[in-house]
Amino acid sequence: MKKCCTVLDDYQDVSRDYADWSTLSEHLSLQVITQHIDSQSRLVERLKDSEIIVIMRERTPFDATLLAKLPKLKLLITSGPRNGAIDVAAASTQGVLVCGTQAFKQPPTELTWALILGLSRHIVIENNHFRQGGPWQSNVGLCLSGKTIGLIGLGAIGERVALIAKAFGMHVLAWSENLTQQRATQLGVEYASSKKALLQQSDIVSLHLIPGTRNKGIMGTLEFNQMKPSALFINTARAALVDQDAMYDALTSGKIAAAGIDVFDIEPLPSTHRLRSLDNLLATPHLGYVADLNYQVYFKGAVDNIHAYIAGKELAYPLNLN
Repeated sequence: MKKCCTVLDDYQDVSRDYADWSTLSEHLSLQVITQHIDSQSRLVERLKDSEIIVIMRERTPFDATLLAKLPKLKLLITSGPRNGAIDVAAASTQGVLVCGTQAFKQPPTELTWALILGLSRHIVIENNHFRQGGPWQSNVGLCLSGKTIGLIGLGAIGERVALIAKAFGMHVLAWSENLTQQRATQLGVEYASSKKALLQQSDIVSLHLIPGTRNKGIMGTLEFNQMKPSALFINTARAALVDQDAMYDALTSGKIAAAGIDVFDIEPLPSTHRLRSLDNLLATPHLGYVADLNYQVYFKGAVDNIHAYIAGKELAYPLNLN
């Protein structure tokens, strides 16, 4: 009998285009779900027969409650090397193998700059005016050359953002609790003595941290108050890094000029959510990792993991728990 395998939250319906699933046809009965299911009861109904589930981080959380309702589940594969929305301990207790895939850093880096450029040159506003017959040239753009960008986090993505910033002729500041002067110097950026110093000096602040207990809410009311009123705020990392109420207040009260946001505490964001009405928010629906390079390694990695599981071999891409 074939094993039931479900690909969940394949919004663009492309999982079968980016990997050769035919190599598993004799072993699997494949179902692909393209619409997000926000009801756990309906989700369990669709997944109850699945021995293998492939998920896109972090579109649907797999907590202990959901896992307990899926007794047939034996292999859970997430896109990318880590997924904070999976209760790995609960999965292990239930005998579910959890694994990931490879991922590229270029897509979120490029989206970060798409948001920065979109805000600094008012691209969406001007394009809407162009299409709607509105005013011809209604805003003065912000030239990036000579401006200061503050990077909170200087890991693999932050490093790439810094490199591009320097190509624009920007001054780069960086800070995180783990960042050292030596690391900053190696990358040719200025080491900020504190988060406060970075926020006070930066024309653009961009987050590039891995979420965790220590980093949760690292941007709150105090931090937004420390930013320049003319500053832009960018978050393509994780929503949990930011106090969402504090960000909304900062955008509506003029504490900061604008924000470019790709991650939200609720996804998909409800159609009536208050953030959708803000003129000074340039928002994208968590597109940071949604690009051809990543989809190629995500779904190929999923197929490789399934082959290993069926053959009783070590999984191709164990989950990164760090």
